[in-house]
Amino acid sequence: MTDAVAVPLLEARDIVKHYRVGGLLGQKIVHALDVVSLSVATRETVAVVGESGCGKSTLGRCLVALEEPTSGILFLRGAPSRSILSIEPLRFRRDVQIVFQDPYASLNPRRTIGQSLDDPLRVHRMGNRVERREQAEQLMLRVGLQQRHLDRYPHELSGGQRQRVAIARALAPGPSLIVCDEAVSSLDVSVQAQIINLLRDIQKQTGVAYVFITHNLHLVKRFAQRIVVMYLGQIVEEGTTEEMTARFLHPYSAALFAAAPKLWRGGVRPRATPPIGGDVPSPFAPPSGCRFHTRCPIAQDSCRTVEPSLRQVAGRTVRCHLAE
Repeated sequence: MTDAVAVPLLEARDIVKHYRVGGLLGQKIVHALDVVSLSVATRETVAVVGESGCGKSTLGRCLVALEEPTSGILFLRGAPSRSILSIEPLRFRRDVQIVFQDPYASLNPRRTIGQSLDDPLRVHRMGNRVERREQAEQLMLRVGLQQRHLDRYPHELSGGQRQRVAIARALAPGPSLIVCDEAVSSLDVSVQAQIINLLRDIQKQTGVAYVFITHNLHLVKRFAQRIVVMYLGQIVEEGTTEEMTARFLHPYSAALFAAAPKLWRGGVRPRATPPIGGDVPSPFAPPSGCRFHTRCPIAQDSCRTVEPSLRQVAGRTVRCHLAE
């Protein structure tokens, strides 16, 4: 294997993100991310899964440089992102794009769809006005919309159509990687399937890579090649989709998968595993030892006092004393 093949498209190395909140009389630190490492290969889809508050959206914003990590570094094709952003910021912005959860909030309600698609093309100097209009028309067709939608405003479109526009806008500069931050969670189940199929088709046509952030493991098991499970600012398990869905090694991963409803002919299939009990601990004061021990059904004394490290077990990465 050559060095060029071995270098990931995007790599986040030991990312830490802490937020200071409060006034002069007292400040607290939110532990959003604690030493998180992630890599994405060309044409790969990596799913980042976890409950609300686990840090997956913060990780997504760090990957596209909308948030600056407290420590750690981001690499794009082996080059540090800080150097790229300081010398050629448009190069990084063109290569790495994001699709947000709420398409209505991410689109300017006072601008037509055509104007919203023209903005990234104009910023990256991709043609004159006529050429940019033609590119916008092609983008609409690529995401399954009509050219007539270019002259409409966001409120004139459905939620699924607005998300297709958001995807088209992310595709406009020709990125190598798109971070999809809960991009389908606000849509109906049938529309979710349509958007997932659209993203798969776009990947086949363009070779774009995805970081797909979601809370639903069932949603990504036929879409992603690799799954990363996060809990309270840390990665607790990572492996190929085939390995992960066949058998989870971390009790949180197993409970998260079991918690998602499964549809069958008779309605919603009853859960074989009880749902996760309790609430996610406060990110202001993460528990000592294993961060999941306060909700874990198999926790032992060592889990409460000794923090587990990420290690290799059965060919994948897991953060659990009892993984075997």
